[in-house]
Amino acid sequence: MTGQDRPIDLAYRVEWRMINAGRASLKWTPAEARGGKALVGLESQGLVSKLLPIRNEYITNLDEQGCTLSTLLRASEGGRKRETAVTFDRAAKKAAFQERDLVKNSIINRETEIPSCAFDVIGALVELRRLKFEPGTTLHVPVSDGKKFVNARVEVQGREKIRTPAGEFNTVRCEAFLFDGMLYARKARLHIWFTDDTAKIPAQIRIAMRFYIGTVTLQLERSR
Repeated sequence: MTGQDRPIDLAYRVEWRMINAGRASLKWTPAEARGGKALVGLESQGLVSKLLPIRNEYITNLDEQGCTLSTLLRASEGGRKRETAVTFDRAAKKAAFQERDLVKNSIINRETEIPSCAFDVIGALVELRRLKFEPGTTLHVPVSDGKKFVNARVEVQGREKIRTPAGEFNTVRCEAFLFDGMLYARKARLHIWFTDDTAKIPAQIRIAMRFYIGTVTLQLERSR
């Protein structure tokens, strides 16, 4: 069993504008071959929770080849509550998106073409952990949110030692180009610091948005 195929249970501190904004978690349970299930949780705390209480749960299922089968988001953000499901049909090469607004009792359905193997954002993160990369290289990963498909560019930018609440880590810093009209319209930059070892754990994730929104950083707090 390789480092990427082992179960992981990660907890993160979420920081926004230099304050503790909440907690996030990522659990990966491998199954047959390259398949498995990932569960992501996000909950706001403190001042941010008073401004906009957030409690989100996201589930993704990958098949034996590591391609995304389905995703489910249960989101509660302030007065907005919704459930979003995406099904990836490899044979038909389509992703079906359905979002249910639980407050307005409305449904939005969309469909987009995808290649025979594509990933959601978390599935792409799992796939990146399996790939070999060195600083200076560029990778391309097929990613869809069910509404749009992109062959996302990922630049491996360099090695860097970072400190998080879980300790110091030697990492490889990558930048994933998903914003600025790619998969998401919002202007932002996304960086991920993977531990520079066989496990390739995402020790830090940072989304830098426009100055009036600020930067959100997830720092590893616990790993087991």
